[in-house]
Amino acid sequence: MSQPPALPDNESIAKAASWVQPLRSEIGRVLVGQTELVDRLLVALLTNGHVLLEGVPGLAKTLAVRTLSSCLQAKFQRIQFTPDLLPADVVGTMVYHPKDGTFTPRLGPIFANLILADEINRAPAKVQSALLEAMQERQVTLGEVTHKLPDPFLVLATQNPIDQEGTYTLPEAQLDRFLLKVRVDYPTPAEERKVLDAMATSAPKLDVSPIVDVSAITASRAIVNSLYMDDKVKDYIVALIHATRDPSPYAPHLKLLIRCGASPRGTINLALASKALAFLNGRNFVTPNDVKQLAPDILRHRVLLSYEAEAEGKTSEDVIRELLEKLPVP
Repeated sequence: MSQPPALPDNESIAKAASWVQPLRSEIGRVLVGQTELVDRLLVALLTNGHVLLEGVPGLAKTLAVRTLSSCLQAKFQRIQFTPDLLPADVVGTMVYHPKDGTFTPRLGPIFANLILADEINRAPAKVQSALLEAMQERQVTLGEVTHKLPDPFLVLATQNPIDQEGTYTLPEAQLDRFLLKVRVDYPTPAEERKVLDAMATSAPKLDVSPIVDVSAITASRAIVNSLYMDDKVKDYIVALIHATRDPSPYAPHLKLLIRCGASPRGTINLALASKALAFLNGRNFVTPNDVKQLAPDILRHRVLLSYEAEAEGKTSEDVIRELLEKLPVP
């Protein structure tokens, strides 16, 4: 019988996570506040997951992703999503050579380690569907040939609120491919004063230095995968996911508000992200509080509400918050 992998001790975790604080500090030179946003981006790095950032224009969503990419020694590409964007503009196409009658692939900008999909919900559904294979299978098929995407491969997408002019609603299948949906809010007055001091110039200093190599991220992922998660915490995660599908045992009045609950992918992502958060906090085990901290970001785009909820002015955050309050914590 094979033995389970040894649980890493605190010294091993501290050594593997030695890049975390320098990376936070380097990002903090450019990005004022937004510490939770930075931590969510680090969780995505450690889990090889995709992130959807939502907020009104001007909240430094693009700046956050660009700064993170500059701190990593990895290939970065930015794709500006517009209503006239074509799938070939993202994944590439086959180019015909009339001289010899052959086709050769021209790989699109998606062939990079970090993809900034800027204003992703301004492109039509055909472009969104082109991303599905890349985001889930981490490969792209051009003609009859499948091309593997580099490792790591992360889509960090920014999205404007869907009630703004010129935006489309992302398909549920694509939303489920995102590990996290993070809402970016306005800064506090103190943070905004720091932003004013740093950025109120025609030439703000936005340069950062490469801090982390891809190999360090890969090594940290192996540590994250080996962290301990007690059976009671696993049961708590499963109970929370099932409560989004049938909240009757905990909050019967929510049943009419939920049209569709989280998928099993949500279960897997919540467990994996909780391990990553424990790693960032220097622990070799997952606590229920790790799960509770990440649950809104993991579930807000997976819990679909009914017309009754919209009529009552309820949001998915309201439903998730109430389920977390009602569900017994181990």
